[in-house]
Amino acid sequence: MTRALAFAAATFFAAGAHAQALGFGSAPQGSIGYNMSAAIAKTIAEAEGIQSRVQPYSGSSAVLPLVNSGELDLAVCNVLEIQEAANGEGPYAGRKQANLRVLGVIFPLYSSVFVRKDSTIKSLSELKGKRLPYGFSAQVTLERIVDAIIATGGLSRKDVVPVLVPNVIRGADDFMEGKIDGGFFAIGAAKVAEVHKSVGGIRYLPVPDDANALAAMRAFMPYAYVTEVKPSPAFVGLDGPTKLMAYDYLVAVGAHVKDDVVYKIAKAMYENKPKLVESLRAFNGFNPDDMHKSMPATFHPGSEKFYKEKGIGAK
Repeated sequence: MTRALAFAAATFFAAGAHAQALGFGSAPQGSIGYNMSAAIAKTIAEAEGIQSRVQPYSGSSAVLPLVNSGELDLAVCNVLEIQEAANGEGPYAGRKQANLRVLGVIFPLYSSVFVRKDSTIKSLSELKGKRLPYGFSAQVTLERIVDAIIATGGLSRKDVVPVLVPNVIRGADDFMEGKIDGGFFAIGAAKVAEVHKSVGGIRYLPVPDDANALAAMRAFMPYAYVTEVKPSPAFVGLDGPTKLMAYDYLVAVGAHVKDDVVYKIAKAMYENKPKLVESLRAFNGFNPDDMHKSMPATFHPGSEKFYKEKGIGAK
């Protein structure tokens, strides 16, 4: 997988002698967002001959405005990020990113707070008074995701000790160095495997899914839900089937990108799940027929055309 992702991130893929590569903004290397971007870049190159180059940034807060302005063409982000950016909400208040469009939904990420495997902490409610990563100045929506997760355990930010970090990579490093008690990262990322190996094992805390917990979670993350995730070679930190918070990731695209290019990208992703899985096992959770899920932002007309032809209506 590493060789494939590096190849995708560093190489221009020929669609013709004079083709210009698309700029594919991503989160830092080691993040699941970077791995997704590289897998998609490789797949659209092999399937449709579309050049793209993955360009890692500090986080989505830096990337989405560049897609909006046309300096970049594509990015992956979560549903909360596209909602706030496209509608000028939350950290994007007063600076609506009106040129962002949805190309297609990828798959949900599963997350919670993790602790060391030998920790006595067994539930989210037991994080009271513990040090957790916060701030996320380069990934501003992540604060709300952490808020949503601990809310299911009856906690709020005032109940924990926030440790400011710019992004999830730094938060993971702080966890390995013992600067925080609970880490935050979506399962399946390369960085999580590094943390797991470094500290002698980690364990994700289960997310409650009773009515009160779900209501508390959705006060911060309206599009989030809880699902049981089973252990697999792609995931570390699960002792057994574990309920985690899920939220969808998607490909965002600038309104400036030509309809036929977006059409071909949607087609390449829809028709080539095995290629995507080959680069990143987390794509096992990708359902091509869910690419046109209802989202809090407008779909690009290029991908809309493809979904209409395939008979995939917004769900």
